[in-house]
Amino acid sequence: MRIGIAGITGRVGRLLVEEVQAAGATVAGGITRTPEQAVGLAADIPLFKTMSALAEECDVVIDFTHADTVVSSAKSLVGTGVAWVLGTTGLSALQTKMLHEASGYMTVVHAANFSPGVTLVQRLALMMGRALPAESYDAEIVEMHHRQKVDAPSGTALAIGQAVALGRDVALEDVRESGRDGLAGPRKPGAIGFAALRGGQIVGEHDVLFTSADEQITLSHRAFDRRIFATGAVRAALWTQGREVGLYGMEDVLGLPPL
Repeated sequence: MRIGIAGITGRVGRLLVEEVQAAGATVAGGITRTPEQAVGLAADIPLFKTMSALAEECDVVIDFTHADTVVSSAKSLVGTGVAWVLGTTGLSALQTKMLHEASGYMTVVHAANFSPGVTLVQRLALMMGRALPAESYDAEIVEMHHRQKVDAPSGTALAIGQAVALGRDVALEDVRESGRDGLAGPRKPGAIGFAALRGGQIVGEHDVLFTSADEQITLSHRAFDRRIFATGAVRAALWTQGREVGLYGMEDVLGLPPL
């Protein structure tokens, strides 16, 4: 299988190169906004200037770039027969719409986090959101990342919150609470709260807490190495081979039954 990597010179991009090779697949090439940082990449890995050029050389593209590129990438990949494994978060309504439209013509796997552990936490969060009444169990999501991270809450935290909201049959944007400070007032009934911590070089930590007057249940996930994201993305890329067109997630890749 020939795998292209968008964002090949980034921290995850370099790990993707190693994981693709470890899986016995071929690194067909990559694209990057910073070609000057390609030092250390194997000389036989070609760099391309556009997604269209990369698509001509591969069977699937793994994309860990930026939300700003989603629309143009979708337009470049539709009709090429190439699958798209997308790890970009923070998509706008337009970008999400384009992603869904593209999945009508190609195989797309989109996930906020490609870690199998996080995928299972999301599934459990949905189940708990469904089973534990919102009027009795307060849901809070606490995440911590390295000091360089620019967005908050993290895409993974929001995906977990979305899972809780789905379990409760509500829209996350209607019940989300973030960044409490000062005289914020009492907690709103049914709210899903978020707290974002930053410091050091922590790869990623997420805790989901359901707290009632009588008990507390906590789901926790700790990522020790970014390699877990690369390993999961390569697993998803290999999984796309022979799949029908459509929009999939890591739950599909892991073979989890639908709820």
